[in-house]
Amino acid sequence: QKHVAHCSVLHFSWFLVVSRLVQNECKVPTEGTLLFSSVDPNIKVTFPPGVTEETRSVKLQVLPVSAEEMEEITADAGCRASPLLCLSQDSLMDFLRPVRIQLPLPPGVTGLNLDRSRLHLLRGDLEGQTWDDITSQVVLEFTHLYAVFEVTHFSWYWLWYTTKTYIGGIAKKVYERLRMYQVNFIALQRKKDPEQVLLQCVPKHKVDPVLKKLQDRYRGPEPSDMVEMFEGEQFFAAFERGISIDMDRPDCVDGRLSFIFYSHLKNMKEIYVTSPVDRKGQAVKGQVSFYRGAIPESIPEDASRRRKGPDSLWLATLPIKLPRLKPRWGENPGPLNGFSFPPLNLGNAETGYLTQANLLSIARRVGADWQTIGLNLGLTYQQIERIGYNNREDLDKQILDMLFSWAQQNSEDPDCVSKLIAAMKESGRQDIADEVETIIELGRQKYRESIRRVGLEQESSTEDSAMAMM
Repeated sequence: QKHVAHCSVLHFSWFLVVSRLVQNECKVPTEGTLLFSSVDPNIKVTFPPGVTEETRSVKLQVLPVSAEEMEEITADAGCRASPLLCLSQDSLMDFLRPVRIQLPLPPGVTGLNLDRSRLHLLRGDLEGQTWDDITSQVVLEFTHLYAVFEVTHFSWYWLWYTTKTYIGGIAKKVYERLRMYQVNFIALQRKKDPEQVLLQCVPKHKVDPVLKKLQDRYRGPEPSDMVEMFEGEQFFAAFERGISIDMDRPDCVDGRLSFIFYSHLKNMKEIYVTSPVDRKGQAVKGQVSFYRGAIPESIPEDASRRRKGPDSLWLATLPIKLPRLKPRWGENPGPLNGFSFPPLNLGNAETGYLTQANLLSIARRVGADWQTIGLNLGLTYQQIERIGYNNREDLDKQILDMLFSWAQQNSEDPDCVSKLIAAMKESGRQDIADEVETIIELGRQKYRESIRRVGLEQESSTEDSAMAMM
């Protein structure tokens, strides 16, 4: 059965439904309380009076595990498990009195056919690396449908029904498989601007729908071979063989773009690439490779063992091709195509500047959207028409004239950079808005670093003066 989300709106836009593990939360006062799971109301936690001296916050999350999933992962039709229960709190102190937890019995198991020797209560650490069988350490009570036990501190709890005697390792394997996804990597180039590259890590079952949505605007190689990734795992993308990232980015580590994989997110970045190779005479055939990051603690030992060695972190490589450059404006700011660009510093030191070179870089991305962007920047229809007429049959000149006309008119406006970002978003050019925000963020970082350096130098000179006086 498919679940459908309904909403009512007064205007149209983009809409997205994101599914995450439901979290129920409550405050536990000194007089105690009761907390239910909204995912499975059969799961409840009872806090008796006197359980705490000060009110504390408690969170509960539940992950249902179907019998089919258990059988597929364990290859054992006899294994059954209750929903996986995670309890956490905002205090480091144990509860003063035992807290009572009710879990439903695993599917197919009732109080009438229950063989207690086959029932195991497991407690997992927060990383899911260790699952201890605590059946003999607690008093388990049973009804027709539920198992009830008491604890004084919180963790992961899981009720298993199986003929196997040692199940800690099996539970770890199942938990890891529930967090593991088969994914493909995608590297596509925008048809109108091949220097704009879209990189994405997509769960395998979503690859075809994603490619179908992108095929009108992008082209590129087939997706990579399938790779297994864990929820929350870090990976990197590096451009190689004559192609590099076009600008500084905060998410760039040693020349590699940093990603964190989450199955419910897009895991996508759009970036601009360039090449030190002279493209006036030839195209550049390069590649983008994907690499694993530092091995997370939650990765199983056998997977860690397979990754040892200098090349073991490599995941996939896809080809990227930059075509020959058409005659365009040069790389260095200066008199170009009959234009003379005066020096620019839009913004301020604290929030970051947009310079003349930055504006030239942005101009390269604009393309046929320049009139829409110009209008959203506040230029009049008459100005747009005049710019178009004065530079007819030369798109590059039209774009440059529009951007620099706006910049000169707004160079004294302290909010001009935020207005530029807003205009790009309003014009449907989130990619350019992201680039401007990245430039500004780097400017802020450099400003903060310079302030810290100046502060340190002043401190040291003050200390030197004090020592000289002594």
